[in-house]
Amino acid sequence: MSSTQSLLLITLIITIIVVVMAMLLINRRQLRDIEELDNELGNMEDLHLERAIGKLDQMELAGESLATLNTWKKSYQKAAELFPEIQRLIEDGADENACYRLVKSHQSIKQARELVDSVSEDVKNSSDVFTQLLESNRENKAQYDELMQSYREIRKEILADSFDYSVALEEIENRLSAMEEDFAQAKNLSAQGDHVEAKRVLSKIRADLTALKTKLPEVKEDQHDLQTVFADQLDEIAAGYKEMRDAKYGFGSLDVMLEIRQSNDQIDRSLAALAQLDLEETSKGMKKVEKEIKTLYGILEKEYKARPFVEKNQDKLQRLLTHQQTVSQQLIKKLRHIDESYELTHGELDESRELEREVHKMDSDYIRASQRIADGRAVYSEVQDDWIKILGRLQEIGKRQQELSEAVDGLYEAEEVAQQSIKEFKQQVSLVYRHLSRQNLPGIPEGFLQMYTLVINEISKTSGELNQVRINMEKISEELVQISDDVDRLQREEEDIISSANLFELTMQYSNKFLDNETVVRARRNAMKLYDRDYNYKDALDTIATAVERAEPGSYQRIENAYYQEQKELID
Repeated sequence: MSSTQSLLLITLIITIIVVVMAMLLINRRQLRDIEELDNELGNMEDLHLERAIGKLDQMELAGESLATLNTWKKSYQKAAELFPEIQRLIEDGADENACYRLVKSHQSIKQARELVDSVSEDVKNSSDVFTQLLESNRENKAQYDELMQSYREIRKEILADSFDYSVALEEIENRLSAMEEDFAQAKNLSAQGDHVEAKRVLSKIRADLTALKTKLPEVKEDQHDLQTVFADQLDEIAAGYKEMRDAKYGFGSLDVMLEIRQSNDQIDRSLAALAQLDLEETSKGMKKVEKEIKTLYGILEKEYKARPFVEKNQDKLQRLLTHQQTVSQQLIKKLRHIDESYELTHGELDESRELEREVHKMDSDYIRASQRIADGRAVYSEVQDDWIKILGRLQEIGKRQQELSEAVDGLYEAEEVAQQSIKEFKQQVSLVYRHLSRQNLPGIPEGFLQMYTLVINEISKTSGELNQVRINMEKISEELVQISDDVDRLQREEEDIISSANLFELTMQYSNKFLDNETVVRARRNAMKLYDRDYNYKDALDTIATAVERAEPGSYQRIENAYYQEQKELID
């Protein structure tokens, strides 16, 4: 046998083996599918729904229950008609699979699966409905007994505490009567075999019972609050209000009795809502009444607490106002007198008059409030608020008036200080000029003379202002500060001139060492010209000092240090 033939033989053998293995696998898989289908069909047949249908037919159902039974009975019977066909297809598939007619077996299995899938849901739903219908009578009876027991307990509780529910008792009885009718209907429906409708009615009874049972405690509490708590509180407020009116408490435009009547009207509206078991509307009305009661209590308490403060401070406030009016008048009188001699540049007189008017207005307000108190028309809380503000403002006004008084008191002293300052400035300027004149200098520099003249004119001008009928001390004080600065500058200028002249002479003497130095000689001539003709002592010193320093570095610094050391020792 050739190699090609051997290869073909091996390939054929392998192919045969693969085909055989594939057929075996398909056979086993389809066998499992057949067993699964057979189990599902068996489970549907094992439900024995024909027995359930028979029992239900014997129950003589009616109404909704009967309609439900008929609907699902037809659905099941239609599905059951397919059971033999499904069984045949399963058996055919099994036989064909056993003979390895795998394609035909697959077709039978597929048809059987489609039929099983089409009827299994209907069978299951039918089974559930039949089970529910069979158990509905028993469940309804148990539920009926449970609800009847709960109903009797609620009715017993209402009868025992009927006074606590008296406002809503008629509506409660109406709802209990409606439940009695529902109980009768449920019982009648069950007797007729309409268990589905009976169950619906029982569900309604349960919801109504639960709702009523939930409302009863709130009805009892709301009725107590409306008829007892709120009513007693409003009566207490009315009695307290009348007592306070008799005791001459005022309440302004507030009509407390009208507020009480409106609250009582709201109570009546809330009771009407409670009578209909409208607890939401009842709650809204109760919140309004509760808020109004709290407000009225707060008003009475506020007025009651305010009166002791007013009575305690009435005389005190009168004394303070009288005192402050006197202080205001005295301050104005004082400022008028001072204004004749001094200019009040910060509006002190106008401000004091405004403060007097404010105190006068507070006094007028106080008199009107006192009259209302005497007439029994005063709202004490308002009076208290006003008087607290007045007391605080009086303290502020008193403090401000004291500041104004002290400020103008200083004008006399300030004038004396200014006069003394002018005198001292004149002396200082005179001493400066005389001291400079005694230095035997060729002349006095023009800049110093201009500054000297400026200071003399400033002193003269300010001195003249101090001698006027009405003095502006603020302006004079500013001028004195400027004069003081200018006098200091004049004194520094005088010291600089004398120091420059003295140092010039010392440096000129020292420069004699360098008469053979043309630069120094030329500087000496220029410096003398500045010194003798121009009286420019500072530039003259700079000219000769620069030349000497160049001729002998450090020489001028020694001359200067020696000079200032000598001056320091003379001072010490």
